[in-house]
Amino acid sequence: MPPLPSIALAALTGFLSGSVLSIPVGPVNATIINEGARRGFRWAATIGLGASTMEVIYCGIAFTGFASFFDRGMVKTIMELISVIFLTVLGVKFLTAKAVPKSGPMEARLEKKWRPHSAFMTGFVRVLGNPGILLSWIVLAASFTSREWVAPTHAAKFACCAGVALGTNAWFLTLSYLVSCRKRKFQEKTLLRMEKGSGIGLLLFALTQAVALGARLLSGRA
Repeated sequence: MPPLPSIALAALTGFLSGSVLSIPVGPVNATIINEGARRGFRWAATIGLGASTMEVIYCGIAFTGFASFFDRGMVKTIMELISVIFLTVLGVKFLTAKAVPKSGPMEARLEKKWRPHSAFMTGFVRVLGNPGILLSWIVLAASFTSREWVAPTHAAKFACCAGVALGTNAWFLTLSYLVSCRKRKFQEKTLLRMEKGSGIGLLLFALTQAVALGARLLSGRA
């Protein structure tokens, strides 16, 4: 099977990573669930659009400002190792979650200061107030670049960001539909199962990357 063109591979990488990272139940998903049941599909979907917009901005910052520093020699190998550790820690965190996460202190301060009244700004501020999302994208952008899943070109980076936009919005639209149109009730146990499932996926992904990195190191191609 021939390899995917670099633009298609970058877009697919962005779509899959954006989808997987959106599933764990945090403040954005909790807001969509609550507001979708109360105010309908359009309001919930617009919250997701605002959250996705800020997510893509963080992804773009990570690619344009940081990823290019981590694609050479030993630094490249170190970043691959860091990404494996990062994905493992994140997967364990999701897998062992005991309760649905609430808004952090920075999110609360931003919401108190800006007092977003629109659905779009509600989602936007929820992601803006979580600097951990930017850190996640810095690590992932460096990992994607070092593994050559996203080529170090403007076109490939744009394609990856576009894939992230599609992946995050696909999940948020699906969740908005289930909550508002299908009137599906989400209990905390259901939300935690979703988070644990995402954690298992991240751990499996980290394992495959660790095996690939170990094989390359043993073969002396690092």
